[in-house]
Amino acid sequence: MAVQTDTRAAAGAVETMNAGAEAACRENEMTDLADINPDPLDEEARRILRLNDKGGYTVPTAGLYPYQWNWDSAFAALGFATFDTDRAWQELETLFGGQWDNGMVPHILFHVMDDGYFPGADVWGTANAVGRGGQELPSSGISQPPVAASLAWKVYKADPGVGEARLRALYPKLVAFHRWIMAARAESGAVCITHPWEAGRDNAPDWDEAMAGIDPVGVASYTRRDTGHVDAKMRPTQADYDRYIWLVQFGRDRDWDDAKIAADSPFRVADPTMTFTCLRSLRDLGLAAELLGEDRAEIDGWIATLEEGAETLWNPETKAYEGRNLRTGNFAGSVSNASALCWWGGVSRPEAVETLDGVLERTRYALPSYDPAGPQYDHLRYWRGPVWAIMNYMAAQGMAEAGLDAQADRIRTDTARLIADRGFAEYFSPVDGTPAGGGTFTWTAAVWLAWASPSAKGA
Repeated sequence: MAVQTDTRAAAGAVETMNAGAEAACRENEMTDLADINPDPLDEEARRILRLNDKGGYTVPTAGLYPYQWNWDSAFAALGFATFDTDRAWQELETLFGGQWDNGMVPHILFHVMDDGYFPGADVWGTANAVGRGGQELPSSGISQPPVAASLAWKVYKADPGVGEARLRALYPKLVAFHRWIMAARAESGAVCITHPWEAGRDNAPDWDEAMAGIDPVGVASYTRRDTGHVDAKMRPTQADYDRYIWLVQFGRDRDWDDAKIAADSPFRVADPTMTFTCLRSLRDLGLAAELLGEDRAEIDGWIATLEEGAETLWNPETKAYEGRNLRTGNFAGSVSNASALCWWGGVSRPEAVETLDGVLERTRYALPSYDPAGPQYDHLRYWRGPVWAIMNYMAAQGMAEAGLDAQADRIRTDTARLIADRGFAEYFSPVDGTPAGGGTFTWTAAVWLAWASPSAKGA
């Protein structure tokens, strides 16, 4: 997610457990998935997806994030696929209905204007953006982690009879999206970001050095909506936010021209989230190409580029894959849940397992978004410690595929316990499970249905 907005309808949702969660076992009573009664939780998760359904697209949570977000929407499709595959495909089709002519899929699509949200479409100023072409739907000027191809492949597998035709129609748009990523963001071999919101991990320590290099002079006056409705200790700092808006204005002043931004911006960071989600999506896109009888040579070339480029993110000092500032060449020194996505992307090193095991030993609930041993750790501040169900899903799925069954089982069990005990929150404290951010959250409900629930067939 990028920016939090008006929480009038949902401000209290985080503090109150869902009715389904109240019927489940309490904290510390569950040591195994078999101890959880999934029925009321499954029904609550389906209710949340319907609640946040705005007709062809979902919002992350009703009253809190009023638009369609890129990777949130793809996870919504994963959840819908467990009980309504037609609606799952519709979610993805609506998302790609906002694709720019150059192939970029924006991180926000502004379907219906909301005066209570900041920054809105007018702040992004993408009407005349380079690459936008004839796209009329208002949107942001950046993208988000490209999980859509991987989750489209899973939606297809949920019902191949219905899914093949829908996948065939979506396939050219998926290819165009990844062609744009490789052309506009992969000059280092790994995939970089031009704004922290593009990684989905807004205030992760991975960006601290690059953010410190920005002097947010000239930022237009604005009013934050998030800290008026969500405890400020759960959100990025004001210093972070000033720089977020500076970068939005920087891109807008250059008509969102990728080449100009790449040449001039002080912020350009190679990102493990973008790299590993893109690598996994390309592997799944290659499977789709084989199914559909398409030539996958271009895709295979991209995979080879990213496999090599991913190694530029390996920090031998921390023994982890992490962000790297392309302006200075410096590693972030940040072991995060994004580091653990290497297995989702299909790459790893033996030392990465040692690092993962150390993080797991230091936390009560896995997987923290930042190593508790790190100097920037904060168990409630957004991407500086809290547990996120979507990251757990990808990381644990990748670990299971790599034969790290014990680690994968631990993460899945902890995710199930958090949701059963604390409800469908945006994220959770790894220390005591405190639910944080937004409540009745779409992607948390989706991950429950597709993976964390004991009733899940396995996505």
